[in-house]
Amino acid sequence: MTHKGKNGVSKKKTLLVFIPTIIAGFILFALPNLFFGITKINGGLTGINLLIIALVQLTTVGILLYYSLKILNKDFLYIGLSKKHWQADSLLGIITGLGWTALQFGVIIPNTGGAERADITQMVSMYDGSFLGLFSFIALGVIGGGITEENFNRGYFINVLKDLFENPNTGVWVAAVLSIVFFAAGHLPSDALGWFDILVPTIAYTALFLYTKRLTASIVAHGIYNMSAIILTYYIYYL
Repeated sequence: MTHKGKNGVSKKKTLLVFIPTIIAGFILFALPNLFFGITKINGGLTGINLLIIALVQLTTVGILLYYSLKILNKDFLYIGLSKKHWQADSLLGIITGLGWTALQFGVIIPNTGGAERADITQMVSMYDGSFLGLFSFIALGVIGGGITEENFNRGYFINVLKDLFENPNTGVWVAAVLSIVFFAAGHLPSDALGWFDILVPTIAYTALFLYTKRLTASIVAHGIYNMSAIILTYYIYYL
């Protein structure tokens, strides 16, 4: 007998759709970065190219998720993209995002290398000194990171993967842990500090998602931190 999850979709079908979607999504996130990074067209990974990357990621990953969810008889509401309680969720996100920003730029970064840190050096290389370039970098952090990554890594990954488990609670926690590992590894941390810097906020975003059962708080927290980090790095370490 074939076990079926919500909406009458078998677990086998869910798995056969989930795995290719995750692989395809990872590729779609990477392709625009690789394209500009390798070709160096219009300056490479800098300036307006960062805005283009953000919009390409939002569009292509969004289309991927739409059709993947459609095959599974689900929609974006199922993965937590809801307006319900958006004010309270947004406040949680703002507090979390600003809290992590304060800890990073007030304590961690100044005491672990500052301008010499690999992540700061990489970010500095992506500024071109123009307002458009700064705006494009922020757009990449908010659109490519805050919105698209949360829809993919939190909403889709956790809520679809959990359907493979007979026990809903077990499914949620296993899916959450795997999403944290997948998301962190996808950022390619090279040392213990790199793992710490990505794991802490990833766990926080996941906790917000699990607590609210919606994506608003994690999207806002992720977007707020990325935007704050880009602006602070610009004024502290680039100018």
